[in-house]
Amino acid sequence: MDCKIFFHDKCFDGVCSASLFTRFHRECVKTADTYSYQGLVHRAGALFDEGDFGAGENAIVDFKYSASPKVTWWFDHHLSAFLTAEDQADFERGQADGSQVMRKFYDANYTSCTGLIADIAREKFGFDVGPLKELIYWANIVDGAKYESAKAAVEMAEPAMKLTMAIESSSDSSLVLKLIPLLTEMSLQEVLDQGFVQDLLGPLMERHWAALELIRERSAVDRGVITFDITDQPTEGYSKFIPYYLHPSATYNVGLSKSSFRVKVSVGTNPWTKKPAEELVNLAAICERYGGGGHARVGAISFPPDQEEAARKAVGEIVAELAG
Repeated sequence: MDCKIFFHDKCFDGVCSASLFTRFHRECVKTADTYSYQGLVHRAGALFDEGDFGAGENAIVDFKYSASPKVTWWFDHHLSAFLTAEDQADFERGQADGSQVMRKFYDANYTSCTGLIADIAREKFGFDVGPLKELIYWANIVDGAKYESAKAAVEMAEPAMKLTMAIESSSDSSLVLKLIPLLTEMSLQEVLDQGFVQDLLGPLMERHWAALELIRERSAVDRGVITFDITDQPTEGYSKFIPYYLHPSATYNVGLSKSSFRVKVSVGTNPWTKKPAEELVNLAAICERYGGGGHARVGAISFPPDQEEAARKAVGEIVAELAG
């Protein structure tokens, strides 16, 4: 039997979550002969295609809830984990009657979904997380933006930084499918040293520095809010810490970009802001109004590729709210 794992694509925590779940399931659950993977991205419209779920077990990690009866496992930590009230009610029913209490897990207090899966697997199933401590540690650092400084995040000295860049920015759709099985067994440096990863790093680093210069040219700060629009330079991703590297005194960032499948509004809080936590705005709540979501300190909204003006209007409204 196959266990098909759906994960948050182009996301370091999503990839680490899929890797940790694979090893946990293989060692503790032992009901699958093979594992397959499919990345999920936030986009306008339906996020799940019922036909994608396999005939065996189906797991969703680090992504929104699906009420499909074909979904066997679910782990998430995002504030905006439920697309609809009906989805949330379905999850709560399964918890209340005990039918899903050992298969579907949600806790928005976790910094990373990798950390959530690790704790659940250890506490409820006896899984030994020791061999994956490095993976768990860096998933918390990356997804929680717990870098020592913007310089550390942008200049990427650590293997995890470079892997994050490759995962978020590479246009090679097969990359993460190769990485997930390796991350169940290898250190981050060993994965980074793989030839197919090294082949990508040179061009990706060049693109990274080019993105930094582009955002330097396009970004402006008004009342503590950084804004920039790079929709005329389509990209599959850029380091979300670049704006704070360039404008360290700002509190928020609202960026507009375009990729092959969406126009994206990225909304973030400077991880190194001196502003008290109680004064910061819940960005997930703002993004949810436009059909997006995320965490209290970082979120995003996806619009169809032909709706740049709608996205630009949303940017204006969000900037006005944050600046006010």
